[in-house]
Amino acid sequence: QLQASGGGLVQAGGSLRLSCAASGSIFNINSMAWYRQAPGKQRELVAAITSGGSTNYADSVKGRFTISRDNAKNTVYLQMNSLKPEDTAVYYCNVEGVMYFGKYNYWGQGTQVTVSS
Repeated sequence: QLQASGGGLVQAGGSLRLSCAASGSIFNINSMAWYRQAPGKQRELVAAITSGGSTNYADSVKGRFTISRDNAKNTVYLQMNSLKPEDTAVYYCNVEGVMYFGKYNYWGQGTQVTVSS
């Protein structure tokens, strides 16, 4: 129900833009977020954005990454600039909200980001 794209291989200092589109069957999305998981490490929150546009970033990406969303398209983006080798990870999108059956929390399939030094 979530389709992520935009990962790839980039040199340090480069940029990538991730996209994650939620299917039309998902609505009333409150929070949209990006997480990442590097080999041997726990999954961590990278950035999140609410339906009202409030954002939250991990300290390690502040000033370099920007999260945005297009509510009409049910899509969340992550613009990643000044990438560092330590940003290498699988990036996952996540959405939370409420529908007729109650609260939901869905994950995308993950997209690999590799930053070479």
